[in-house]
Amino acid sequence: MEARLNIVTLGVRDLDKAIRFYRDGLGWPMSSVSAGDFAIFKLSTGTALALFPRELLALDANVRDPGGFGGITLAHNVATREEVDLVLSQAIQSGGSILKPAQAPEWGGYSGYFADPDGHPWEIAWNPHFELEQGCLVLPD
Repeated sequence: MEARLNIVTLGVRDLDKAIRFYRDGLGWPMSSVSAGDFAIFKLSTGTALALFPRELLALDANVRDPGGFGGITLAHNVATREEVDLVLSQAIQSGGSILKPAQAPEWGGYSGYFADPDGHPWEIAWNPHFELEQGCLVLPD
C-alpha cells in the first residue's frame, strides 16, 4: 500500500454549523462536489477534509459510535510561532473552543489545541524541527 492520505472525514452533529465553521469562519474553500449530507473542502496539500453526519458515518463504516474522544487529533503546522496564536484566535472567533492554550512544550516548539463545534481536536503547532514548503510538511526519509 502506498503511504498516502487523501481525505479525512469528520463525523459532525450539525452539518450546516460545521460548514459555516470551516467555510465561513476559517475561510476554507468548499468543493463543488459537496452535496446533500456531504461537504468536502480542498486543502492546499492535495488532501481534503470531508464532513458527514456523525451517525451516518458510523453506519457507513459499520462501527459502533462511542462518542467522546476518538483517540485522534488533527494537526495544522504553521511557519512561525506567531501564526499559532493567530490561527487559534481565528478558530475561537469562528465558534471553536480552546482545549489547551498555546504554550512551549518540551519538544521545543509552540502549540495549542482548539476544538471545532463538534469537539474534534485540532493542534496548531510551530515546530522548529519540521520544514514546511508551501505549507506542506517535509519530513526526512
